[in-house]
Amino acid sequence: MTKRKSQMKKNLKNNLPPISGRSLTPKQIVDELNRFIIGQDAAKKAVAIALRNRYRRKLVESPLREEIVPKNILMIGPTGVGKTEVARRLAKLANAPFIKVEATKFTEVGYVGRDVDSIIRDLIEVAIKEIKNEMKKEVCEKAEKQAKKRILKILVGDTAIEETREKFSRMLENGELNEREIEIEVMDSGNSFASSFDIPGGQVGMINVGEMIGKALGGEKIKKMNLTVEEALKTLVDEESDKMIDEDKVVKRAMKSVENDGIVFIDEIDKICARGAMKGGDVSREGVQRDLLPLVEGTTINTKYGTIKTDHVLFIASGAFHAVKPSDLLPELQGRFPIRVELKHLTEKDLVRILREPEASLIKQYVALIAVEKVQLNFTEDGINEVAKVAHRINGEVENIGARRLHTMLEKILEEVSFEASNMKAKSLVTIDSKYVLDHLGDLASGKTDLSKFIL
Repeated sequence: MTKRKSQMKKNLKNNLPPISGRSLTPKQIVDELNRFIIGQDAAKKAVAIALRNRYRRKLVESPLREEIVPKNILMIGPTGVGKTEVARRLAKLANAPFIKVEATKFTEVGYVGRDVDSIIRDLIEVAIKEIKNEMKKEVCEKAEKQAKKRILKILVGDTAIEETREKFSRMLENGELNEREIEIEVMDSGNSFASSFDIPGGQVGMINVGEMIGKALGGEKIKKMNLTVEEALKTLVDEESDKMIDEDKVVKRAMKSVENDGIVFIDEIDKICARGAMKGGDVSREGVQRDLLPLVEGTTINTKYGTIKTDHVLFIASGAFHAVKPSDLLPELQGRFPIRVELKHLTEKDLVRILREPEASLIKQYVALIAVEKVQLNFTEDGINEVAKVAHRINGEVENIGARRLHTMLEKILEEVSFEASNMKAKSLVTIDSKYVLDHLGDLASGKTDLSKFIL
């Protein structure tokens, strides 16, 4: 225990973020992911180990800590098997700055479009937002007192006697004035022109062109708003919290957090592979790979907050690799993703589990949607099995789109009840069994017709 405390003191001395009490073990991370994602144990295990290693590195003493670099992960697998879902759920679990980007959005330097350096600039913005929210919670009580003072001043004015002020103060505390409309003055820091004025490469180095234009057109202004007391309180608490937060402290913490804990998920990385010896439009794809290479290897990126090193940022890439192979990536880039995880095709059994087990499964979603109309959906065991069976067969016959097939299947099966539910009697019961599924799929279920015409 003493050793742990002394290590935490060392971390604080070195300006590293304190060790999170929410740090999960690899098994706990996998258990959390299992609540929402079926199968793909290898991918879950890889990201769980990578996350835990971020925590372990913080406990290693300098200078060895600086030498420990993250082992980047490449997830390979067909569409609809859970690659992006693993990233989404990981974002919620990771108590760290996290950003998901699509490789296809970026262009080689020299072409019009986004350059890869903007990934880190976006990541620092995410970190700043998260840290600001954390710090706002710390000053929330003080900010609320200040906001209530401002509202009280608007309600009774400066000249009101103490008795009147106390009476209105009690009413304000009890929420009796929540619906009353008042006019408040707030800082208008956003500029509509600056926010809509997007220039390719407009955020170069430490200069943000949009921000410069915004300041030139007037900077911060006071604007008046008519709101209810309840809405005004929320707005003023937010403004007062901003005043109490030290911006420099936020930026410093965010930059340390990005450099030591940042996680970048690059989706669709297979789409920037040049196919064989093809030239033309594919030249810029290889250019994107060349631009990504220093970022993944470790480089220094200029942002408007200062320079950020990417040496210890964890990169997780994923792609279906249908038309190309991972070996078609630049050899140097391949070497920077030492951990390869292959995600498996979904079996019929997997599809059954996907329909039943996750906390936010499709069946639970449809039951909740139709329940709004006071109609109850009841999916029987044989009905669920039939949906999975047909979905698996169509995946094999048309195009394998994995679990996404279930979306189109259920939408077609429940089309009639979704349309009629508003006109049905309250507390009506609709049973979705095997017969119902086959009846509403018609020839699709027996395979007598061209399935591609009806289901994606």
